[in-house]
Amino acid sequence: MIKRINVLLFTGLMILIFCIFSSLLYAKGDDEILIGYTSDALTMDPANHRARTTETILRDLYDGLVVRNSKMEVVPQIAESWKQLDTLTYDFVLRKGVKFHNGDLLTAEDIKFTFDRIITDGAIDGQTSPRKSLLGSLKEVKILGPYKVRFILEKPWPVFPAFLPWQEVVSKKFVESVGSKGVATKVNGTGPFKLVEWIRGNRIVMERFDDYYGGASSIQPVGKAKVKRLIWQIIPENASRVAALLSGEVDIINDVPTHSIKQIERNSNTRIMTVNGTRSFFLAMNNTRPPFNNINVRKALCHAINVDLIIEKLLNGNATRLNSILSPDAFGHNPNLSQYEYNPAKAKKLLAEAGYPGGIDIELDVTSALKDIAEAISANLADAGIKAKVKVWEKSVIGPTWKKPVKTRDMYLTSWGNGSLDPVGIMTPVLRSKGRGNYPGYSNSKVDELIDKAMVEVDRKKRASYYQKAESILNDEVPMVFLWLPKEIYGVSARLGGWGPKADSQINLHDAYIK
Repeated sequence: MIKRINVLLFTGLMILIFCIFSSLLYAKGDDEILIGYTSDALTMDPANHRARTTETILRDLYDGLVVRNSKMEVVPQIAESWKQLDTLTYDFVLRKGVKFHNGDLLTAEDIKFTFDRIITDGAIDGQTSPRKSLLGSLKEVKILGPYKVRFILEKPWPVFPAFLPWQEVVSKKFVESVGSKGVATKVNGTGPFKLVEWIRGNRIVMERFDDYYGGASSIQPVGKAKVKRLIWQIIPENASRVAALLSGEVDIINDVPTHSIKQIERNSNTRIMTVNGTRSFFLAMNNTRPPFNNINVRKALCHAINVDLIIEKLLNGNATRLNSILSPDAFGHNPNLSQYEYNPAKAKKLLAEAGYPGGIDIELDVTSALKDIAEAISANLADAGIKAKVKVWEKSVIGPTWKKPVKTRDMYLTSWGNGSLDPVGIMTPVLRSKGRGNYPGYSNSKVDELIDKAMVEVDRKKRASYYQKAESILNDEVPMVFLWLPKEIYGVSARLGGWGPKADSQINLHDAYIK
């Protein structure tokens, strides 16, 4: 027993010493930035994940052929330029002198290898990259010279350049050396920072890459990063993340809860920064069975929810109301859609016309993060004779349940991100028949036809018109209650300069500095 106690004491002492050493080693300085972030990276392999939070972390380590600037425009990064030869062919000229973190020079071989690894089935130790669908109809990458590559599509896909910012370039030689398992934990990118340490669930430490080529020439300033070190502290709990910012332990936090905004603004050493996000929130209704296979019932719900009040009171005004699935900033958005005003009496009338004069009883599925909002919606619905019982689920359970072809539930409060700000990233998966995110089970052949035409149309005006017509149909048939597009809310230290939030959620810190 005494021996066991001594072992426990010794173990505890070692942990204490380690924590003290770590805190001293990573004590906050004037040449580093600390980020309090909600989620750890799933992997360090850019080709083997489909998580926006992982993408955000990796983008400070890896660069891509192209990148989005603060206006969400696609601009060259590793590429020097590109040209579309026809509806199926794109040529990219690469910058010379771009180095990987180990000093190797990037060439066309690395570009071809990067994209082959994504589009080739089974290329990651027998597994197909989960990012393959982000490259649409890409069929082949050809090397035209040491610094020139050609992308060949199987069929026209006009949004191909818009989806390239989501693909980071890896080193062919490095990946072949360490294998897919090695790339999952080791980084040899071309980004402004290199990986120094990754303690899963705790922190990710990056140091400046002094041989960095400078980044996108159109995004000033060009050159190496301004600070020597980034430390990503993984802090999932909202209260702990806010406390870390207010105490000065970190310089940036993401996903600030709306109830903490005023607290952060009152602190003289911190401030709030926001940007319109790219994630549309909606209330999916099961269109495949009663009562929501009746359009009047669906319209009744649209009139029964006070969306504006929820945005004002629960979201502190930090959201834009939606009349369709698309962000107002998205390509092809129809600005002339009808808005369903809050009108419980009209909702009751529509229910009666649908054969439900006594109202309806339903269940509203939600994850714990949206429970408060779901309960507010439920209270609204009650005033219109709709009894909605809120049922809280784990995301890992309810998400797949609603994605099944056979729908067994009533309603689901959820969202879908669309970082490309192109309808193909949200309308196709969520509202085309049998789409992978078609939670409502909605199907309309005319909508499918318009989406399919837009997918291959290269004339921008025609393509936009197809999406606008589809939006008009969806606005009328309301397969879901379109709710809002939240702002991305960040808490930022007053000592931080040279950084601003982006709509795609990426926290690019190449230009950031400590004042």
